[in-house]
Amino acid sequence: MTRILGIETSCDETSASVIEGAGDDVAMRSLVILSQDVHRVFGGVVPEIASRQHLTAIVPVVTRALDDAGATLETIDAIAVTHAPGLVGALLVGVSFAKALAFGRGIPCLGVHHMEGHLFGTALEHADALPPFTALLVSGGHTMIVDVPEWGRYELLGRTRDDAAGEAFDKVAKLLGLPYPGGPHVERLAATGDPSRFRFARPMLRRDQQPGDAEYYDLSFSGLKTAVLNAVHGATPEDHPHIARAFHDAIVETLVEKTARAVAQRGRTRVVLGGGVAGNRTLVAAMRARMKRHHAEVFAPSARIATDNAAMIARAGLFHLERGMRSPLDLNAFASLPLPGLVSA
Repeated sequence: MTRILGIETSCDETSASVIEGAGDDVAMRSLVILSQDVHRVFGGVVPEIASRQHLTAIVPVVTRALDDAGATLETIDAIAVTHAPGLVGALLVGVSFAKALAFGRGIPCLGVHHMEGHLFGTALEHADALPPFTALLVSGGHTMIVDVPEWGRYELLGRTRDDAAGEAFDKVAKLLGLPYPGGPHVERLAATGDPSRFRFARPMLRRDQQPGDAEYYDLSFSGLKTAVLNAVHGATPEDHPHIARAFHDAIVETLVEKTARAVAQRGRTRVVLGGGVAGNRTLVAAMRARMKRHHAEVFAPSARIATDNAAMIARAGLFHLERGMRSPLDLNAFASLPLPGLVSA
């Protein structure tokens, strides 16, 4: 049985986790996530502040994760760390710490792609969230529809051409005077709105689209944000719940229908959600209702696993470790990097 220490510092959460197991039989022994609330003051993440906060937090967070797992550094077999994509300064804190720790202990260090971590994360809570499946990865920085025939082999079907869904939630929340991060606040406000008061077009979602069309799976949310901006400028505060509802309905329907297209085309019976927006209960409920038509089961992570966390990084790291992967000492951090294991459509 292998024991992995995971480290995640790609944005504004400092996280460490210990997992152990082999293959798909994996248990999470600890998970510590320290969120940087200071960014709420600015309405978004300030990269320099995020990096400095990681420097302060990483030692106590890792120490707590080891303690919670009843482990010591001497009992850790490898260290997995997010090295892309994300804020470079924030990533460098985790990468530098992980490399030094691994070198000092004489154990492997593995750089893990953040979005691949989200693919693995849901399986930590749902034993059947295993390939083959269709994945919707939806977060503040990325929105992707991926077909996963097996771990380590991924077909990117669609992605956002501009803003990610999570970013759209944050920007709309700001327009409506709601706190950061915006997703949960928009969802709560939308639940009180009247769906008949406002309606926004479903971006890049038309009935005449066919498989093979450039826009069949791709997404776009910049126009939806602009539509909300225009609606807010001509509205009163009493209209805000109704605008939130119209925005929320548009983004949920678009994500669900694009994912349904992928499920139908690939014939999958499992759908796995990952990323911060996967914690949106309305999205999960709508996805489950829609997938009944395709006899597909939907697996969604809890809020702790949906957010940026080190357990998913450790889980992906274990997969690569078992296949002989080792990252070199010159492992670097990257703001953007393609998902590893991509295969042609």
